[in-house]
Amino acid sequence: MNLILFEPGEVDRPLPRSDPRAVHLLRVLRRSKGDTFDAGLVDGPRGRGTLAAIGPDALTLAFTWGDAPPPLDPLTLIIGLPRPQTARDILRDATALGVAAMHFVTADKGEPGYARSTLWTSGEWRQHAIAGAAQAFATRLPEVSRGRSLVEVVGRLPEGITRIALDNYEAAGSLARLALAGRSGVAIAIGAERGWSAPERSVLRGSGFVFAHLGLRVLRTETAVTVAVALVRAKLDLP
Repeated sequence: MNLILFEPGEVDRPLPRSDPRAVHLLRVLRRSKGDTFDAGLVDGPRGRGTLAAIGPDALTLAFTWGDAPPPLDPLTLIIGLPRPQTARDILRDATALGVAAMHFVTADKGEPGYARSTLWTSGEWRQHAIAGAAQAFATRLPEVSRGRSLVEVVGRLPEGITRIALDNYEAAGSLARLALAGRSGVAIAIGAERGWSAPERSVLRGSGFVFAHLGLRVLRTETAVTVAVALVRAKLDLP
């Protein structure tokens, strides 16, 4: 937890000592009354927090804020809805890498029950995105959706962006050797854990996606996401 993040509605309220952020302040950072720490507002500025008082049940905090953060990188992920634990890893790590949007789509080879996981129905997914932002010393969260069709999501992509679909079977070349033109944005589509179906490949090709692979080794979905985003960031020379 490199940056302790707060929702805007939390900053004027005491922080319960049972809250993981309070535990981190007291036990990991070993902050005492009057000490400061790095803080941020979700989708807002970074700043400094001050531990104003330590009560038996809650901490009293005060904040000073800096400038608004820069926008997220122009990267969009389209992912065949994976098992919940894989989705948790992707939410955290892709947020840490600065992607602007993640769309977990229904997939022909996916498990429909994954969409009914408490990860999604309880709103837990947001906590994993927040954890990724805190890791990256950042405050902005990506747009996240789940349960829409591949056709719907690709149909709403902006014009003029580069479109890449990862596929181990029908890709002509590697993402590492793919030339990326301009900085208007990149969409990366990654299939469900069993890969893309033939109809989904047709949808992607018809929507202007170029197929690429990440090498001869078959990677876990969460690993493929991290590798693909890192390669694209490097190619676009994103800070």
